[in-house]
Order: sequence, then C-alpha cells, then structure tokens
Amino acid sequence: MPMYVPSRGRVEEFDVGGGGQVLDLETAVKDGILGGGGGVVVHGGAIEKKLSLRKMMEELDSIEVPSVFICPISLEPMQDPVTLCTGQTYERSNILKWFSLGHFTCPTTMQELWDDSITPNSTLHQLIYSWFSQKYLAMKKRSEDVQGRVLEILETLKKVKGEARVQALKELRQVVTAHDSAKKTVTDNSGVSLITSLLGPFTKHVVASEAIGILVHLDLNSDGKANLMQPNKISLMVDTLNEGSIDTKINCTKLLELLMEGKDSECEVLSSLSLFVGLLRIIKDKRHPNGVLSGLRLLKLISSHESLRNSIVGIGAIPQLVEVLPNLNAECLELALVILEALSTLPEGALALMDCRSTIPNVVKLLMKVSESCTQFALSILWAVCKLAPEKCSSVAVEAGLAAKLLLVIHTVQLSLFYTRKGKVRSTARGICIIGQGGTYLYILKSFSSHEKGFIMWIIDKMRISDYGSVPSI
Repeated sequence: MPMYVPSRGRVEEFDVGGGGQVLDLETAVKDGILGGGGGVVVHGGAIEKKLSLRKMMEELDSIEVPSVFICPISLEPMQDPVTLCTGQTYERSNILKWFSLGHFTCPTTMQELWDDSITPNSTLHQLIYSWFSQKYLAMKKRSEDVQGRVLEILETLKKVKGEARVQALKELRQVVTAHDSAKKTVTDNSGVSLITSLLGPFTKHVVASEAIGILVHLDLNSDGKANLMQPNKISLMVDTLNEGSIDTKINCTKLLELLMEGKDSECEVLSSLSLFVGLLRIIKDKRHPNGVLSGLRLLKLISSHESLRNSIVGIGAIPQLVEVLPNLNAECLELALVILEALSTLPEGALALMDCRSTIPNVVKLLMKVSESCTQFALSILWAVCKLAPEKCSSVAVEAGLAAKLLLVIHTVQLSLFYTRKGKVRSTARGICIIGQGGTYLYILKSFSSHEKGFIMWIIDKMRISDYGSVPSI
C-alpha cells in the first residue's frame, strides 16, 4: 500500500492507517467516520496547539476514541503517529521498539519491509489533536457550567425552605453524583457546613435523605466530620436509616462508616440499639446485595470496638447473622465471619453461638470454601463454640462433616505427611509432624493460632477416625 502525502490545497488529505482510505479532514468528521459528533473546526489546515495532547488524553481517559487513532501495537491513542512503507500507521515509540527487537516486518500485515524508514503522519497527528481538543474543551465547558450551577444552588439553599429546599437538594445531589468537579465546588465554597446545618432534631425525613445523599459523596475534612458527629445529627442519621428507601439506607450506612473511621474514642456515639436493629434489617434483606454489603461493613466497624460488642449480642444479632450466612457472597461472608469471630470473644457471644442450632452446620460448610482468611475465622468461631460443651458439640460436628473438612484444611496448607514405624519428629515446610508408633501423628501448624491448632487436634481426636489412627493429646 502506498504512503499518502498531503496535498498542497486548502483541504488536506490524510492516511487513516488501517483501511487505506484517503479522506479529507472536513469530510471525515462531517460524515461521522471518526465519531466527531459536532465536527472539528480547522482553519486552513492549521491548529494552534496550546494544550498538551498527553494531558488531554489523560483527562479524557474514559472516553471512547475512534479506532483510527489507536496504535495497533499498544491499543492506545497515538500521540506521535508515524507511517511505514506499507501504509500502516503506529505510535513512534512502539514501532521503534518493535524494530529494536529484531523485527523487520509490518506488525499488522506481517509484510517484509522494503524500506525501514518511518514518516511522521502529521495530518493524522493534527486530526488526533483536533479531535481531543474538541472533546477536552467541551468537557471543560460542561465543567464550568456545572460549577456555576452548583454555586447557584448553594445560594438558593441559603434562602429557601420547604419544598423549594427539597428540590434544590435533589438537584444538587444529582449534579454531585454525576460530576467530580461539582463535589470540589461544593467543598471549596463552604457547601459542607451549609448542608450540615440543615440536619437537626426537627429536620424532615425527605430533607435529611437528600442532604445525606450529598454528604456521602463529598471529601469531608476533620472539621466537617466533627460537626456531623454531634449526637443530634447522628440520631437523625439513624432515624433516616430506619425510615428511608434502600438507597437512603445505603447512604446513611456509608456516611456513618466514613465518620467512624479512626474514631476509637468516639465510638459510643454509635451505641444506639435502633442503629443495630436497622443494620440487621438491611443485612437480612437479600433483595438488595449492595445494602447487605454496606450494612455488614458498618457492623464490622462497630464490632471492632469491644465496648459495643455486648450491645450487639444483646439485641440477638448472632443468630440472625448465622442464619444469613448461606445467602451471602464471598465479600459479605468474610465480613460476617469477622463480626461473629469478634462477638465470640465474649462469653455471652460464645454462648449465643452455641445456642443457635445453625452455627456449627453453617460455619462448617464455609471451611475451605471461600478463602484462607474465611477458613481461619470459621475455625476460631467453631473453637469458641465447641470448647463450651465438648461432648454435645462433637456429635453435632460429626454430623456436619467437620472431621473431613479439618483434614482437608491440614492437607491444603501443604504440610508434608511422614509415616514411620519407629517414631520420629520431622520438620516440614509449614510446621512439625510428630509421628508415633503404629502411624499415630500430631500436627502443629505454624499457619494457625494456638487455639486453632488445639481445636484441630481436639476435634480429630474426638472423631476417632480409624483411617488416620488415634491422635495423642496436646
């Protein structure tokens, strides 16, 4: 394929590099070949390049780029297109690297090159720059329009009440959700304090819902968080969580989680039983997986504070969490197990786990099913339960298939098995295998905590599995 050279006339032609078409710039855009939408304005074939092409490409990273602008090697937009003797066009750095690897063929057609020179495709470069400039300037204009509208809404919120306030908040929430520039405009113009001031003991539910829907999308500084941590505002968020739509519930949980991160000394503000009840309702509502996830994330954060665990156990959270385990996805399962493991450290929590008939069957099913961390949390929970009533729990564990699961755990951590009639202690990659006469053995696994090791050995000993011999006590 010959290499095309721009004509000297006012209308320039360019090589599109892929299909071998010769197009003039105005026709290409007018006919929609390059998806230009509104077209590219070019005067006399020249474009004044004030903007960095690289910067524009970075800021327009998510935009769909016409295929003729894409380098066939990197599949990225070209910044410095060059054309080979075959007529194919590539990004300069990519084709030079191709040559440096000893290839003297065209990467697209695999034709041998009769001329290894590369020619800058200035017309295609010009078109790429023009297209990105148009998109970039349009984006900037939209951004400026958004910023102006945000400022107008903030001014309106200072003056209006009732339904007008609700409508202004709704519009602001929609703009903030859709445009990153709107978020920055709100925070840079004291919007956080203005919206926070609308939250009080007499705030209507619809106003609170819209305000929280805005705040959850903003980058809150320490002052903004401190203002929102006031008891009356937290109380309003909890009430809104319990009364709102699923989207409002999710926004409330996310905002409360955001406020509580790194606030160990202020955790008591979330000790509301109404909050715990509301979170459990969200977690049990399997129609809305996003709600389940946000509810578990906040409950995990709350359960990390020892002073709040008794309250969670006291409202009957443990049996409710155990019952939903079979319905959870992998991400939610790990969160639920973290919560249950934290609650099992309390005597009341361990007792509640033991009293729930589904604990052992549901937790045993999770061993080796999701992830290594889930398996370790599950082992810890089972140990907390079984040590309260060994004889009672061992029979339930047998029915649930715990022995086979534990043996699978042992094998999966890649502990080498050594068998001898003389009895030895042999080191392995992941632990120590103590071997007794007649094939008895004891595993001490480095990858488990001391109580998990004890639990593994205790339950296997209780099973008395003849195929594996008896296990000496620790």
